[in-house]
Amino acid sequence: MATRLVIFDFDGTLGDTRQNIVMTMQQVMRRLGLAVADERTCAATIGLPLADCFRRIYDGMDAREAERCAEAYRQFFFANAKRLVPQPFPHVLETMEALARKGVAMAIASSRTSRSLEGFVTDMGFRRYIGYVVGCEDVAHPKPHPEPVIRVLEALHFAPEEAMVVGDMPVDIMMGAAAGVCTCAVTYGNGTREELSAAQPDFMIDSLAELLGLLQ
Repeated sequence: MATRLVIFDFDGTLGDTRQNIVMTMQQVMRRLGLAVADERTCAATIGLPLADCFRRIYDGMDAREAERCAEAYRQFFFANAKRLVPQPFPHVLETMEALARKGVAMAIASSRTSRSLEGFVTDMGFRRYIGYVVGCEDVAHPKPHPEPVIRVLEALHFAPEEAMVVGDMPVDIMMGAAAGVCTCAVTYGNGTREELSAAQPDFMIDSLAELLGLLQ
């Protein structure tokens, strides 16, 4: 069956937010007196819910302390976003326009909050293309659980075999596979080619523009 819906991850897939995320995480670490992790360690957690990012970095951190880190992150992030505005990756807007001309619906399923997602969707010029957004507070079970994808399918009335998940991290691919939809990994984001290959996506592309060839 032809793909009629593309469900995008946001960070590392549509928006180049790596610098914002890593800088904000390191600010939190300094503010709370934690050992400051390097860029690679921080970036490897992108795609997880915020509290889980810090628990992944600091083995043994309890849930209460992780949530304290997450709350501090939210405060820093919105302040940083005003002066360090992330940009769409190359070919994102052109690909969205081409998908829209083909009649393909588009949505976002992300581990960030809906508030920040909605702001980025507007600021980056995605508003006319994205029909539905699922943030971390919209689901009980975040990535790699299939619930974010299931929420999109139900809201937009598509069957799993009509959809494709596109993301830059293994959790995106695992989420899509668990929901029974086709998956496509992008290599230009935060996940390495080796990590993405291990998640066994149906497709792997080096530029979002290549997505159009997969849907013909």
